[in-house]
Amino acid sequence: MRELDTLIFDWDGTLANSIERIVTAMQVAAAELKLPALDGEQVRGIIGLGLPEAIAVLYPGLVGEPQAQELARGYSAHYRRLDSTPSPLFDGVLDVLERFRREGFQLAVATGKGRAGLERILAAHGLSHYFDATRCADETASKPDPRMLHEILQACDSMAGRALMVGDSEFDIQMAHNAGMTAVAVSYGAQSREQLALSRPTHCIDRFDELYGWVLAQRETLISNEVN
Repeated sequence: MRELDTLIFDWDGTLANSIERIVTAMQVAAAELKLPALDGEQVRGIIGLGLPEAIAVLYPGLVGEPQAQELARGYSAHYRRLDSTPSPLFDGVLDVLERFRREGFQLAVATGKGRAGLERILAAHGLSHYFDATRCADETASKPDPRMLHEILQACDSMAGRALMVGDSEFDIQMAHNAGMTAVAVSYGAQSREQLALSRPTHCIDRFDELYGWVLAQRETLISNEVN
């Protein structure tokens, strides 16, 4: 029986309301180095990538240059300062995740954050041991490469047909497609519903609490199809 059993979530913009802090940290770090100014849409467009990959998109001329590392260090320092009070989880996130856990789902995080940053924010929210698996961009391939999803599936003893990826950026959706996995987009994060639609997610939600009923319906559909 092919039953949906593993739910994988992006962090920034999907579970945590941290987008504006990311935008501000990158803009301030770039300004300190006297780099061309970035508008908010430019920075939102790279959220989901690992930091080196994001900088390469924003400033391709810095690839291989020491200034790229300076920008990365500056961004990280400013983000830690802005996030000294942890970015809040979106409304309904903790309640819905608890309901999924009671339903027996495995929960995981696949994020463009670095490991140190994810561990810091999980500890701040008291969630350090909450997820069955987590993977970060600085310990595997950056989105949209599917490697972090493959590693999560292996850790959870699951497979692509029994899992789905939930995220707020085209990189999340593309990564899910590349892994042969169902993709659910959220419209309240880094990118709009219209932008996300271009990546062809299976479903799109406007509030996190909409996910619960949809996921349970999909699980029942999968079971029904197998039985019939």
